[in-house]
Amino acid sequence: MALFLTEAEVLELLSMDSALACVEASFVAQARKTAVNRPRERILLPHVSLHYMAAALPESQRLGMKIYTVTREGLRFLVLLFDSETGALLALIQADHLGRIRTGAASGIATKYLSLPEASRVGLLGTGRQARTQLEAVARVRKLRGVKAFSRHQDRLVTFCHEMQELLGVQVDPAASPEEVVKFGEIVITATSAGSPVLHGQWLRPGSHINAIGANMAERRELDDSAVAMAGLIAVDSLEQSREESGDLIQGLDHLGRGWEEVIELHSVVARQHPGRTSREQITLFKSHGIALWDVAVADYVYQRAGETGRGKKLEID
Repeated sequence: MALFLTEAEVLELLSMDSALACVEASFVAQARKTAVNRPRERILLPHVSLHYMAAALPESQRLGMKIYTVTREGLRFLVLLFDSETGALLALIQADHLGRIRTGAASGIATKYLSLPEASRVGLLGTGRQARTQLEAVARVRKLRGVKAFSRHQDRLVTFCHEMQELLGVQVDPAASPEEVVKFGEIVITATSAGSPVLHGQWLRPGSHINAIGANMAERRELDDSAVAMAGLIAVDSLEQSREESGDLIQGLDHLGRGWEEVIELHSVVARQHPGRTSREQITLFKSHGIALWDVAVADYVYQRAGETGRGKKLEID
């Protein structure tokens, strides 16, 4: 009998600390080649788009798919979680919050392994639906002393800064420009809907780490060519998916005459198969697109917690 779990129940059951642990474990499984991940596919129609992606964690006896639609009215997310031994449907989980939390957690893991250990100042571009969990995750892995954020929407920016300062207990100030944000940050996060670069390499501090989580289509980008050029280490969640979706790298590497052979998958650093950062001055970049493996890992945790706490509605589905 499957469980149906709502957005409210996901928020109740899934903490950022738990998501960080799940996502880090999924990176290790990816490195050990005990996980299967399939890149996102899209069906694009004039007024709606359908997106779907799948993964399996055989050692945990789980496989699943995230599927979602995008319209002018909004986004609707659902994760289907299955038992990989029996094929039984275990859960249908509303996954808007799940997706935001797991995406933030992935940036937290990237920051843990790629940023300087003492990095404590964050520059954040974007204050939309993904920005909160990005900042929350980074605050879990680094002791922050200050944050500067920028948004084109001044009212949203002021509200965001106030709410995140209350949540994290860290000074969060509005910035007047993207340049101010990037020059301030030892850790820089781009979480925008921009189609053209908002982060310019000339603004970056030596030794900074970038989490670029916005643009995920070949024709869109958040980073200019100089930012890509200055990154001494470029890590992605999935090379296969990045070759299809990463406008930052598809365009940037091509313009710079650089190849994909120097781009690594983050799991190799997490599993200690790659040294990661090689100097204090090196600029590191994590280009995140969001992979189904994280969805399955986190959905399994939510499903188990629901069973332990009696949450969810039982569905008569064979």
